Amino acid sequence: MWILFAFGSAFFAGITAILAKCGIRKTDSTVATAIRTIVVLAFSWLMVFVVGSQADIVSIDRKTWLFLILSGLATGASWLCYFKALQLGDINKVVPVDKSSVILTMLLAFLFLNEEISVFGGIGVVLIAVGTFLMIEKKNVEKEKQSQKKRWLLYAIGSAVFASLTSILGKIGISGVESNLGTAIRTAVVLIMAWAMVFVTKKVQTIREIPKNELGFICLSGIATGASWLCYYRALQDGPASVVVPIDKLSILVTIVFSYFVFQERLSKKSGIGLAFIVAGTLFMLIP
Repeated sequence: MWILFAFGSAFFAGITAILAKCGIRKTDSTVATAIRTIVVLAFSWLMVFVVGSQADIVSIDRKTWLFLILSGLATGASWLCYFKALQLGDINKVVPVDKSSVILTMLLAFLFLNEEISVFGGIGVVLIAVGTFLMIEKKNVEKEKQSQKKRWLLYAIGSAVFASLTSILGKIGISGVESNLGTAIRTAVVLIMAWAMVFVTKKVQTIREIPKNELGFICLSGIATGASWLCYYRALQDGPASVVVPIDKLSILVTIVFSYFVFQERLSKKSGIGLAFIVAGTLFMLIP
């Protein structure tokens, strides 16, 4: 059953990027992140009350609280980087870099969770690394450097690093708590962090200037994120992180397909080959 939840997470994560991109054309990415987190938080706590796990919050031990909070902080940092990268760069470039977090996740899972890396897993890591490199398209990156628009890559890399930390910390944090409750607690941490960034960067006044259509897309992306999270952490609770994470990263296929129809972002031949490498690498990781 956890495999189905993992694939559900991939689908909702894939459309999240599309909806978010639609909502940050004129809206500041930090403000958008803070607003969508409100939606995710409401969605998360709704599920907590649906499954009836709200009473379990008093039985959470200190260690679990610590890792849930750390996981929430890592998630917040990843989100802020990811949506800033989406605002600055093309989805077809940002998403592959972000999804490369699976490589670091596997290494961290090996070091801290004692999850072994099989031969096929190692092959998968190499294929994903090569595929990501091809999808970035070096020539385009060099042109962006000349025009001083290379920041999207730095934010995308930051998103990948924090996302990998989120997976490991989240895996440890939900080992002693019901998955929906754990997700809701983490989301509350993200909300505090996101709004703190809005006030620190003095962007509160821009909230009134958000176009209604973009606000709608931001809220929809929050709903999609909430659904993805609930599926993802339910899968993490029952399945190994080294398998759940690669399945979740297949969301890149959903994102690429929707970006073609919504934003007319076409893949070059080189990027297409890179995407094939990433998918092949992900599938290799699923081989026992």
